[in-house]
Amino acid sequence: MLGQEGVQPQSISVQELVDAVELGLQFEILHGGDGLAKRINSPRIQKLGLALAGCTQYIQAGRIQLLGGSETNYINTLDPKAREKAIRGLLPLAICCIVITKGLESPEGLRALAHECSFALLRTSDPSSVAIRRITDFLEARLAPVTTLHGVFVEVFGLGVLMLGPSGIGKSECALELVLRGHRLITDDSVVITYRGGERLIGAAGPVLKYHMEVRGIGIIDIRELFGVSAVSEQHTVDFAIRLEKWKPEGEYDRLGLDLRTLEVMGARVPVLDIPVAPGRNISTLVEVAARTHLLRRHGQQISRELATEP
Repeated sequence: MLGQEGVQPQSISVQELVDAVELGLQFEILHGGDGLAKRINSPRIQKLGLALAGCTQYIQAGRIQLLGGSETNYINTLDPKAREKAIRGLLPLAICCIVITKGLESPEGLRALAHECSFALLRTSDPSSVAIRRITDFLEARLAPVTTLHGVFVEVFGLGVLMLGPSGIGKSECALELVLRGHRLITDDSVVITYRGGERLIGAAGPVLKYHMEVRGIGIIDIRELFGVSAVSEQHTVDFAIRLEKWKPEGEYDRLGLDLRTLEVMGARVPVLDIPVAPGRNISTLVEVAARTHLLRRHGQQISRELATEP
């Protein structure tokens, strides 16, 4: 599976969550300490209601635990001894962080437990529904599996086209010509691929190579400075891939377009075309045609199959 060996497991600290401006939540740290260094490794948020009622087997380490209005109301209905038992029942759990929503008061004994177990206790004025949505979206983006592939990634007719092939085959030169034709460069040489679930892959540049391209004989060029901001893009979904290889006279190549192959990257399958490179073949033109053909297939039109089924 392409990219499987280089998949990087993702996690963030509770402190990074608190400091994330893009999250749009203002956190008040009721107890931090060593708990701010604990790692969050899942975007799924768990509500503490069942655990407070004694059903603790579903609580998992590395997940944010939420204490909202329903959970707080339940705790407040308990007598002091039952309330203490419910709070102390969280003691053996590997909790990394508890977030209290709606600006509610922390239940009696919870701060002491946070200190004893060294987990962070945070509070936000936002309701549970808003906090869950924003935190989940943020964590899904930050914790998504990531791998890096050697290739070139361009946007052609609104499609993300991943070009693969050995060094010197002409990927960068093809991308440069596509930019001159009005298409966009996303990244050259190194493509950072993020898996977002299902068949969805997002390709982007690393922080160092963004907007830059290596052209043999000229050197490193800045596409944004040379051709303007409309010639580059930050990221895009990987819609299909093209593998470039040197033309082999004895090679077998698909001549009808009936053989639809896929490339597997981190468990997701991407349509892929194998295009041989030879003198006189304009690769950028072939990439444009491949993109238009892919758009037609998305709308259910495939000329090769229509011809093959004609009487």
